[in-house]
Parts: sequence; structure tokens; C-alpha cells
Amino acid sequence: MSTRSRVLTWCFAAGVVTGCAAPSESQWMKVNESYTTAEFQRDHAACSKKGDLDEACMRSKGWVDLKPSRGDRTADTPPPQPQDWRYRR
Repeated sequence: MSTRSRVLTWCFAAGVVTGCAAPSESQWMKVNESYTTAEFQRDHAACSKKGDLDEACMRSKGWVDLKPSRGDRTADTPPPQPQDWRYRR
């Protein structure tokens, strides 16, 4: 295997590992109940095993997950600018 192939293989492997380690997009809250950051962190730590969050455990403690919908994620990105010079201001 050539040096270039090895470098590309390592870069690909690093990208896969980084992508798999990305945190979840879930946000957690308690409905109709006040809570502190410390309470959330305590419950999050109690429900995490080997870096994986047990969502059923969080729900059993009264937390509700708020996963952004696809529309919410795309609403944060600005619309693409036209590429044709006639449309530029």
C-alpha cells in the first residue's frame, strides 16, 4: 500500500470516528416543573453508561426530549445566494 493510500485511509477512519462520536441533538426539559442545571447534570450522569445516554432512564426521571425536526434544523441556515450575476444587487 502506498503512503498516499495509507494517509487517505487514516483520514477516512478519523472522519468516521469523529462522526460517530458527535453528540446527540436532543435537548431535555421537565414540563410544568422547575429544575436546575445541577439536577439535569446529576440525572444525565446517572443515566449515562459508557458515554451513551439511556433515554428511557431520563424519561423515567421526568425528562422530556426535544429533538429538533428537520424543518427546525434547516430554518437556521440562510437561503442560498443566486449565482447568476443578473440577480446580484
